[in-house]
Parts: sequence; structure tokens; C-alpha cells
Amino acid sequence: MLGWVIAGHDYYAQDMLDAIERRFGPQPQCCAVNYWNGLSTNMLSRMMCDALYNCDSGDGVVFLTDQTGAAPYRTAALMSHQHSHCEVISGVTLPVLFAMRMHRETLTSEEFRDRIVEQGGDDITSLWHQQQKNPPFVLLHQY
Repeated sequence: MLGWVIAGHDYYAQDMLDAIERRFGPQPQCCAVNYWNGLSTNMLSRMMCDALYNCDSGDGVVFLTDQTGAAPYRTAALMSHQHSHCEVISGVTLPVLFAMRMHRETLTSEEFRDRIVEQGGDDITSLWHQQQKNPPFVLLHQY
């Protein structure tokens, strides 16, 4: 089963997790990380690292964030480069999470990433999709 780390500003993450659990019951391998104004990026990294550890069963983890480029997204992006099968999604909404909840057990992290971006329309994107728009710099010549 894919782990979910929901991360966002203020009460965003906990409110999302609470709404999902009210509707569907307790969600295994699912954590909320709230990013408060004034919280250091070091502390945010520690909180998200703990959440990643608690949510990962070996099948992969999906970071679900509120805003592309904001601190939770950037922190998740850095962490995803160090762990295999980690995806970073931004712009998630409650209806999309309700619809995607059942796919946690059947899809790989990459398939989940593609499906949620496809279903979410223009508001939802992923780190991978953003990188495809702006591929990394490649050195053409060896000196």
C-alpha cells in the first residue's frame, strides 16, 4: 500500500486527514504535517522525514502538498530524490483525495502520480511533471 504524507500550510494537512478519516475511518500509513508560519525549514524537514518513515511500508510514499513551490513542496521534493518510489503532488483537494484513496492499494507510486494529475485537471501537478517541462541542465562537453 502506498503511504500518504499530506503536508500544507496551517491546518490544511490535518483538516484533510481528519475529513478522510471521518468519511472512511482510520487510514493506515497516512500522516499529516502542518507547516506553520515561523517554523524553520529544518524542523519541517524533520517532521516530514518522520512522516515518511512512519508511512513507508516499502511500496512507496506520495507527498500530497497544497502549493507548488511552497516550503512543504520543496522539502518533499528534496526528500523524494533520496528515496525510491517517492512522488510529490501539489494542488490536491479533498474530492480528489476521496476519489484516489482506493488506488493506494493497487497502483505503483508512478501510476498513482499520473492518475491523480490526470484526474485533477489543471490545478494538480507533480514534481515529475514540472521537471518534464523544465528538464535539468545537461553538460554537453567534458572538459
